[in-house]
Amino acid sequence: MNSQDYIQIEEKYGAHNYHPLDVVIERGEGVWVYDVDGNKYLDCLSAYSALNQGHVHPEILNALVEQAKKVTLTSRAFRNEQLPLMYKELSEMTGYEMSIPMNSGAEAVETAVKLVRKWAYQTKKIPYYQAEIIVAEGNFHGRTISIVSFSTEEYYKKEFGPFTPGFKTVPYGDIEALRQAITPNTAAFMVEPIQGEGGVIIPPTGYLKTAAAICKENNVLFVADEIQTGLGRTGKLFASDYENVRPDIVIIGKALSGGFYPVSAVLADTPIMGLFQPGEHGSTFGGNPLGAAVARAALKVIRDENLVEKSAELGDYFIERLMEIPSKHVKEVRGRGLLIGVELLPSAKGARRFCEKLKSMGILAKETHDNVIRFAPPLIITKEVIDWSIPIIQETLMME
Repeated sequence: MNSQDYIQIEEKYGAHNYHPLDVVIERGEGVWVYDVDGNKYLDCLSAYSALNQGHVHPEILNALVEQAKKVTLTSRAFRNEQLPLMYKELSEMTGYEMSIPMNSGAEAVETAVKLVRKWAYQTKKIPYYQAEIIVAEGNFHGRTISIVSFSTEEYYKKEFGPFTPGFKTVPYGDIEALRQAITPNTAAFMVEPIQGEGGVIIPPTGYLKTAAAICKENNVLFVADEIQTGLGRTGKLFASDYENVRPDIVIIGKALSGGFYPVSAVLADTPIMGLFQPGEHGSTFGGNPLGAAVARAALKVIRDENLVEKSAELGDYFIERLMEIPSKHVKEVRGRGLLIGVELLPSAKGARRFCEKLKSMGILAKETHDNVIRFAPPLIITKEVIDWSIPIIQETLMME
């Protein structure tokens, strides 16, 4: 079977909830992927930053295989030998005292919302069921009903209501709007330190630090969604680290498993995370021994291979090379580490056609918000591979 055969089957039998590029990937290794027709591509999306460690990293693969031979699922009705070690190693790496494991990023966001509300009633003493969470315009925290309830992207919400109450929206990067939105019933401000799906939008310098200070002054939790930006993607362990901000709650996922298995987590210190009582929250698969073993290996690779530092160094280099491209279509190149957005002018007629051109020349990238090409290769990429990619990207951006 060739690519078109697989595409036709998928279009016939699968829900049309994605608009992928027409490449059918068969295998991956490091920063490279190969399609069923034998073509080779540089992966510049990393499964939305889930593959910081690269495709099929041998250490994580070995951890997966060895654990799968022993036991994969126990449920949280019993204990398993991998989860306590994952807790400990996650705390040692991040500095947070406790964590709660889930599966997908959206589950972790929902978990954080529940934890915030629990804290609001137990600790801040907000009247029951009147707690509010402030979020930012342009956010992307997932696709469950509660999460799309506070999205400002109408396409994500249309025909999916009624929606979950309890959320208030302010413009991203606007400190005064945040200050004015806080009331006695405000429990938390939840924000992406860099809006990835929003188009790699970086807030003004000082925004996160000032927002965190305002939250502290008003006894409001500062919650950072680092699902896409965390674990080295932006050249720091967390993107919040750029402003020396330590959020009260951090949400992680994606690269926590190196792309092998859905693993996410919410991090906080004991006075917050310790509020959860048995039976109040959980997941059959969350914290399973297979996922915990994979997460431990994924964290070890980030540490041992200095992927945070590599992301910072190579991200600066990649951005510098992209900024040298003299394309009439490019409005701005922006990014932190290896999370990079190339925003195109309206006259470019959308980013999709450029991504399709890149695909035809051996680079896989994806448009976001119609006019931004996102470049986010695995953090194991080398300067030599970046140099290989630049002429291809330049030729693509120079087309009419």
